Amino acid sequence: MNTDPFHKLAALLIALLMAVALVAPSSAQGPVPEIVATQQTVIQDLSRKAEEIEKRIEANANDDARLADLRLELDALNKDILKAGVAFRPRLSEINARLESLGSPPAEGQPPEAEMVTTERQALLSEKSQINVLIGDAEATSLRVNRLMEQVSQMRRDLFANTLSKRYEIDYALLGEVAEDFSDELSRLYMTVSSWLKFVVQYKLSSVLTAALFALAGALVLRIGGGRLFGRLIYADPTDPDPPYISRLSVAFWSTFLRSAAIAVFFLSTWFFFDYFDVLRGDIGAMLRALFIVLALILFVNRLSHAVLSPKLPNWRLLEIEPRPARLLVWLITAMSIATGADYLFSEIFRIRGAALALTVGESLLATVIVGILLILIATVRPFADAEGRPKAWPMVLRIAFYIVGAATVLAALLGYIGMAKFVSQQIVVTGAILAMMYIGVLSGRALSEEGAFAGTALGRRLGERWRIEEATFDQLGLASSILINIFVLFVGLPLILLQWGFQWGDIRAWAYSIATEIRVGTVSFSLIGIFTGILIFAIGFFATRWFQGWLDDSVMTRGRVDAGVRNSIRTAVGYAGVALAGLIGISAAGIDLSNLALIAGALSLGIGFGLQNVVSNFVSGLILLAERPFKVGDWVVAGAVQGTVKKISVRATEIETFQRQTVIMPNSELINAAVGNWTHRNKLGRIEIGIGVAYGSDARKVHALLLEIASAHPMVLRNPEPSVAFLRFGESSLDFEIRVFLSDVTNGVKVQNEIRFAILEAFAEHSVEIPYPHRTLIIGQDDLARATVPPDGLSAPAEEGPRPAEVAAKPSSWRRRRRSPSPDLNADVDDET
Repeated sequence: MNTDPFHKLAALLIALLMAVALVAPSSAQGPVPEIVATQQTVIQDLSRKAEEIEKRIEANANDDARLADLRLELDALNKDILKAGVAFRPRLSEINARLESLGSPPAEGQPPEAEMVTTERQALLSEKSQINVLIGDAEATSLRVNRLMEQVSQMRRDLFANTLSKRYEIDYALLGEVAEDFSDELSRLYMTVSSWLKFVVQYKLSSVLTAALFALAGALVLRIGGGRLFGRLIYADPTDPDPPYISRLSVAFWSTFLRSAAIAVFFLSTWFFFDYFDVLRGDIGAMLRALFIVLALILFVNRLSHAVLSPKLPNWRLLEIEPRPARLLVWLITAMSIATGADYLFSEIFRIRGAALALTVGESLLATVIVGILLILIATVRPFADAEGRPKAWPMVLRIAFYIVGAATVLAALLGYIGMAKFVSQQIVVTGAILAMMYIGVLSGRALSEEGAFAGTALGRRLGERWRIEEATFDQLGLASSILINIFVLFVGLPLILLQWGFQWGDIRAWAYSIATEIRVGTVSFSLIGIFTGILIFAIGFFATRWFQGWLDDSVMTRGRVDAGVRNSIRTAVGYAGVALAGLIGISAAGIDLSNLALIAGALSLGIGFGLQNVVSNFVSGLILLAERPFKVGDWVVAGAVQGTVKKISVRATEIETFQRQTVIMPNSELINAAVGNWTHRNKLGRIEIGIGVAYGSDARKVHALLLEIASAHPMVLRNPEPSVAFLRFGESSLDFEIRVFLSDVTNGVKVQNEIRFAILEAFAEHSVEIPYPHRTLIIGQDDLARATVPPDGLSAPAEEGPRPAEVAAKPSSWRRRRRSPSPDLNADVDDET
């Protein structure tokens, strides 16, 4: 071995160079960015969760409920993966922007760039590559999760199909085995339940009593409170001989729903409090839950059949069925629900306790055969009566359907297709009851929406007694109630039907969450929760604006003696501003991106330019009127042929009430573009004129002084400006005067004119001043009178004895001034001149 110092130094230098070469790439990359390190851990955890869920899917391949829950977990996991990938977007945008600002590295042959720029570019490219690697890992995990979701869906479909199509061998040996196993299983079940009851009595009796008391209290609150609130909607009045159909529908629907809801609340509360106080064991809790479900089902079906058929109250039936068949149908339908409920209860008990498969097959066989036979018996019932009172069977189509479904259920069970028979029997009882309940609810809502229906309900009568509500408002309330009832029926009934058709609560929750949080139409997505939130915020803002308007008007402006017109303008402006602000906040809360509406806004602008010119013109004119206030509410205005008092100024039109109490809606653009007279613009000071004529020959100065005295004596006439009397003209029949007086409130002009005219008549009568009127003097000659009496056919009339009429000289008519008599007779004013 060579130990020369030179060789040692050379070896040391080579080692150092190799170390630098190995460390150089790492140094070039620099430290791992914080976001990369954080998201790398997150993505690795998500990948591990996907592996765990895949193992659990394989372990629960035959459990549909568990697979549904795993499907929900996969959906949530997929959303977390998406969030992890999206978290890189801001940083990637920054990196790309910075790389673009740095530019491309210099090409070969060009001057080199600064070392700092090169180092920064390499660091950014390194970070970008690391982010891209993590995004690729996230995408791979997402693809894996999507594959698992499709696998779970396919497994659940296969399970459902296998359940319906699987065939069991049915023979006498099976029946004997079932009987023996059933006896043994009942004995073991009795021992299990009795041991649990002993434990409860010794150690948990107080907890059980407390739980039962709480559950009973909740059910009683719902039952009694609902009865007091809805009253006649629940109870059928036996003294009513012919209740309206809407009342029968309401009683059938609400009595069934509220009583069933009270029972459900009792069972749910009992199970919840038992579980809360640690009264239940795992197996006992599951069996008790199944028992409560069965009892609730039986009571619901029995209550619904009584509500529809009403065997004791014929007048309240929804179907025209005779009393005896109605009672028989109630018994048969209730028996079907008992058989179906017992099948479900024992199937759950045997599943929980791990009993032999033969037990489940045997009891399901018995239950489905019973349901099929009961359905055939229902088909044989003759529920109706013909015109002569003889029993009449079901309609042919319905009767054949009963026979076919009942026979098919029995035949499928006897052939060994227990799953198919069990599924059909459950749909007949449970789904049939739910659909009947939904149908009654929809009919009840439809009947409530008819004109005048809501006013006749108990709630409508109560509202009418307390508040004065118009008929149109009642109809609107009825329509709104109908819509709410239909929505309620849909949201309650549809999930229950889906549960009967093989779906799980997890599926329904996932669909409901998807519908409530994101509905995508093309590239636009919206959320029902966001929309409802926006509507709620807008409603709150709207009512808050109305409250603020009332408070501002009543508490601030009224106390400040603000003019009525100013108050109306301020109130209107506040209303528009508040509603607009509430609308903008509501739209923002609904998650609607207004930038997406740019195209629609452009189209609307085009439409406004062509089709909405008048509307926009009136709107702008209304804003001008509210701002400039040429008139205000309460002003006496004259606009063309319309004269009256302004009642309301809106942004589109102004409401004017004439003195004949006619309301005229005048577009604001007409008030802006045409001349408008305002008697009370700045104040109510105004002048009125009263014209009067006196006979020729009257003392004009005396009349002038008399009229001036009358005007000055009136209490409403202002002293400054003082009243005046003008001698206007020499009229055809009179000397014309005019009284001119000023009033502090010109709206009292008609009253003042009347009172002054009465005073003038009294004063003229007292001072013998004549008020003339025109007279016409007619001079009629005898020849004119004779010609007027000639027969129209030209025949000569018989000669009459007497003197020949004198020649008549026609004279033109002339005006004669005559003194008015107390009771003038027009005939007395005719002068005959010969």
